Amino acid sequence: MAIAKFPPVESANEDGLLGLGGDLNVDTLLLAYSKGIFPWPISSFHPIAWFSPNPRGVLCYSDLHIPKSLEKTFKKNKFNISFNQSFPEVIMNCALSHNRKTPQGKKTFETWITNEIVTSYIDLHYAGNAYSVEVWNKDKLVGGLYGVNIGYYFSGESMFYLEDDASKVGLITLMEHLYKKDVHWIDTQMVTPTVKSLGGIDLPRKIFIEWLKESQSRSSGNNSNKNIFNFFKKDNSDN
Repeated sequence: MAIAKFPPVESANEDGLLGLGGDLNVDTLLLAYSKGIFPWPISSFHPIAWFSPNPRGVLCYSDLHIPKSLEKTFKKNKFNISFNQSFPEVIMNCALSHNRKTPQGKKTFETWITNEIVTSYIDLHYAGNAYSVEVWNKDKLVGGLYGVNIGYYFSGESMFYLEDDASKVGLITLMEHLYKKDVHWIDTQMVTPTVKSLGGIDLPRKIFIEWLKESQSRSSGNNSNKNIFNFFKKDNSDN
């Protein structure tokens, strides 16, 4: 049964933890993201943890920084980019890339992208509210990222790469695509070293919630998140 209501984000603790438990069905996820909340499982053996950190990581197109080494990668033009063509493969690769290792270097096969997360976000994708960016070298998937999309609001969840700079090329291409659609920022939840290197900043949660509400207000009426990517160029039965 979907969660009907979340606590106010202001009640989150200093780590951003808002609550534990509940489900990950489509309605719950849509409610959470619409309130500035996201799930981050501690492990497959614990209840779902819900977070709304303060500050909040964002990446704005106006702050986008492309390092010189990345400029060289773009000039080589060896990658091709697609949207929403291989979502299950992207999220599975993200899960594999986050496998933890012991100090001895042995994989523990624990990741916050649990089987439940994978299944739930694939469902969210087919509902039209989770997107993927695929980075190809010829016919091989070598990088990508996925996230959540509600109207003009975009949240990035995770990235992976099998070749240098592949995920960064995907992220920058996403930003450029969204900017053309009048979307000027994405929620990165936290500012990782990769996000920071591209111009990501920490935003006070209060300001982030204001930005989120503005994005949602733009999504009312006839505006559709499906128009931004032309979701599902393939027939759903082919996926």
